[in-house]
Amino acid sequence: MLKRTIVISTPCKLSLSKCQLVVESEDNTSSVPIEDLGYVVIENQQTMITIPAMNALIGNNVAVIICDNKAMPAGLIHALDGNTIQGERYRIQINSSLPIKKNIWRQIVESKIQNQSKLLLKIGKDGDLLKPLYKNVKSGDSDNREGIAAAMYWKLLFGKTFIRDPKGCFPNNYLNYGYTILRAATARAIVGSGLLPSLGIHHKNRYNAFPLADDLMEPFRPWVDELVFSMLPDNKEILTREAKTQLTKIIYCDTKVGNRHHPMSIALSMLCTSVMDVMEGKKSTLSLPELV
Repeated sequence: MLKRTIVISTPCKLSLSKCQLVVESEDNTSSVPIEDLGYVVIENQQTMITIPAMNALIGNNVAVIICDNKAMPAGLIHALDGNTIQGERYRIQINSSLPIKKNIWRQIVESKIQNQSKLLLKIGKDGDLLKPLYKNVKSGDSDNREGIAAAMYWKLLFGKTFIRDPKGCFPNNYLNYGYTILRAATARAIVGSGLLPSLGIHHKNRYNAFPLADDLMEPFRPWVDELVFSMLPDNKEILTREAKTQLTKIIYCDTKVGNRHHPMSIALSMLCTSVMDVMEGKKSTLSLPELV
């Protein structure tokens, strides 16, 4: 079932009643079944939420994204126990060998660069320049093709003067917001698959609580880039409420995995499941998304 996303942008009280999330504001009261929700984005600083409502959201593996006073995502609340065989999967993940991890990262990098190339071709840019970089990526991406491709990709996508920097100028703010939504969706899929989000494959920063999400979201980044690119003619440099609403819909974008099309949220779960299959030795290839 495709899960819903709700964004709380005005002062509200969130509470629980009969397995429904009740949203109360000065002018209106509405409710939505908890089981229908996948993501709740709380932007307004005057929002109140009850503990029963929070527990219900967490218990149903709903990703709750908390924004700061600039309405930018600042934190993520997710379930600690999201899978019935979570302990067993943790052990498999922890004991996974270095060659297996390097094989997984190689496939992720290959998929990411290939999707970057497809996006450039889709918008009329010279994506063929990236083709040599995603063919025959070495184990663990030992020659850093991801970084080499990125340096070329950003200049082709947004112009020669653009520098991808989270603290940089427009449209970095749009990218930041979209990537945060993608990261939350990835973390939710990881928890639901019984994987440990704090144990990464490639990303290993000691201050990062979600390195595995940073690993597995990589092939999906070009979907955010495409959405931001499509928004540029109609949007000012300030990240408006309308722009944020549009960016939260990234998880419903169409992806192709194998010969079938799926919303991104489903494709993320498929990738997480395939990561566990590779770690268990059931298969050697990941279920990776293809930009269409």
